[in-house]
Order: sequence, then structure tokens, then C-alpha cells
Amino acid sequence: MEFLVVGAGLSGAVIARSLAEAGHVATVIDARDHVAGNCHTERCPETGVLVHRYGPHIFHTDDAEVWDYANRFARFMPYRHQVRSTVRGRVYSMPINLHTINQFFGVAMRPDEARARVAELAEDGQSEAESFEDQALRMVGRDLYEAFLRGYTEKQWGERPTDLPASILKRLPLRFSYDDNYFFHRFQGIPEEGYTAMVERILDVPGVELRLATPYVPEMRDRHDHVIWSGPLDGWFGYALGPLGYRTLDFERFTAEGDYQGCAVMNYPDPDVPWTRITEHKHFAPWERHAASVCYREFSRACEPGDTPFYPIRLVREKALLARYIARAEEEQRITFVGRLGTYRYLDMDVTIREALDTARTLAAAARGEAPFPRFSVPPL
Repeated sequence: MEFLVVGAGLSGAVIARSLAEAGHVATVIDARDHVAGNCHTERCPETGVLVHRYGPHIFHTDDAEVWDYANRFARFMPYRHQVRSTVRGRVYSMPINLHTINQFFGVAMRPDEARARVAELAEDGQSEAESFEDQALRMVGRDLYEAFLRGYTEKQWGERPTDLPASILKRLPLRFSYDDNYFFHRFQGIPEEGYTAMVERILDVPGVELRLATPYVPEMRDRHDHVIWSGPLDGWFGYALGPLGYRTLDFERFTAEGDYQGCAVMNYPDPDVPWTRITEHKHFAPWERHAASVCYREFSRACEPGDTPFYPIRLVREKALLARYIARAEEEQRITFVGRLGTYRYLDMDVTIREALDTARTLAAAARGEAPFPRFSVPPL
């Protein structure tokens, strides 16, 4: 079969290669002039620093098959993600851990003492927390919530924490130890040559044709047996029912001599600071040495037409609209919606690869007549 894969990010690249290895032909197109989607990396010609152009991406997973798959196409270097937060003129360790708690309250508690202290501060609730704020107050109490979580969340999402779902906070760890590694997963790292080089190698296989700077047009569908769509779900339908809500990011780039902030990521939760964080990209490749540094201030705002969508909002309005788009998608033929945009979900890179591998196997089985062609890699609701 001849497949048209729209999008040369991780989803499209993994699916295209898997289909080609199964004996099919895959044409991969992307409107951008590079592969790897939002995990695109490039060398700064001025400093030589490897820059994560659309914000930092750290590969972390407990999925051994996904880790082995990624390591087929890149040499992953050890990387331990540590985040700091500037709050009211002082710098703290993130995620909230024993060091953060002791420093914030100006004490020296042991783990059991800190656990008891936070339990005293945490607010009670009779039913399951529904909002971000409810979950935060039950998790860490008012003081830690106001200092580290509220302002950052309001800037990141453009919504009151009382209007955001509790599930957003449930992804963030709280530790009563001095472990400030941001992720729990046993496999963690960053490709030595960056993610773009890794995706280029994934796509470098007989049976895959790559066309960059090539936007999708409807006429392309008629020249292929099946479409793999990793673009926005609502975009496939021309936003006929209205656009799904996303947050996007604006990046303010600046360079500095030496080491600007001493860490890869510095959060700024104070509400009077307009940016959410500053990223210093040479710290994402600690195995390299550079005299100068490349940094980005990040500003979050509502996604407008023509912007790059980053984070699906998935509030009540969006979920209702999503259900309508899903109903329309179920009526479509010869198309499968995949990835973060195609299924309107926030996905880490390892989950993206896992779903792409599983979807490619299902597509190959469908091409053999052994299964129906899937509409979605994973049902969005």
C-alpha cells in the first residue's frame, strides 16, 4: 500500500519507517523546512550551542522497548533534569522536595517531620478534588501553593486555577527527600547530536520519501491508499466546528557570555514577572563546553491562527467540541489520526513513540486484511 504521512515529527517518522519495513511505501510531508516537529534541535551558528528550538525536550521513560528503539537512531547521553524556581527574590529547588520545604520555611526538618508539617498545612476535602487549586491545597497547603504553583499556572494556562482540572497537578511530584531529579523514570537522556538528527535517521530507510516545506492539500489524498494525519484534528476538517483550544509559546532569545543562570531551567512563578521560565540550552548538553550561552524567555498565551500549538487546553468547552470532531472523524475513510495534535492530548516523547509503534503494527495488520484500519492511534476521549 501507499501511505501519505502528514507530519515529520516523532509520530509520523516512526509510523512511516515501520510501514516501510513492513513492505509498504510511505510519503512523508511536512509544512516546515525541518523534521522532528516541536522537538527540533539545531546548532546556534553564533555560539555552537545545541538549541531546542521549540523549548526543551528531555527523553524519559520506563518503557524498555521504546528506549531501545530510540537508541537505534541516536546515542543518548546521561542527563539529569534539575529545575530551579525564583520566588520572591530567592532560588529554590523544584519539584517541591525536602530541600525546598526546609529552605522555604527556614527550618531543618527530617523527612518524617516535613511530611507531618505539610500534612498539617494541607486542606481537607470530603470528595475528590475537581480543580487544580483544590488538588494543590490538599497536596501542599496554601503557603507552598501560593509561592510555587499558583502564579506559574495562571501564566502558563491563562486560566484561574479554580477553572483548571486537578489532573494537571497530579503529574507533578512531591518528594520528602533531597532528590531533585525532575523525573522518576529509569531511562533518561538526551541525544548527543540532538533530536533532529535522530528523526532524520528514523526516516532514512528504503520505502520512505520525505518532502519538507510541503503543506498538505486535499488533492494528495487521492494519490494514496491511506492517510496518517498528525496535524491538528480540527485542522483536517478546516476548523468547520470552530478551533480547539491550545496554548502556544513565544520565545525571547538572548545570548550571554559564560554561564547565565547556572541551570537548564529557571521557573518564575511570581505573578509580576511576565515570563514563565528561562531556559539555558548549553546545560541540556553538559557533555559539551561553550564559552557563550543561548537562552530563551518563554511567554505563554492563547494560540491564534498561524501559531504553533503546544498544549491542548481540554477544558469543558474543548472536550464538548472535541467530541463533535471525533464523531466526524469516525465517519471518515482511509485516514488515521495520530500524535499530540491528531488526538488532542499532551504526550511525552516516549508515549508518542509507543503509540506510533503500536499504531504502525495495527496499520500493517489492516493492510494484510487482518484488522480494520484504526481511526485514531488512541481514542482522544
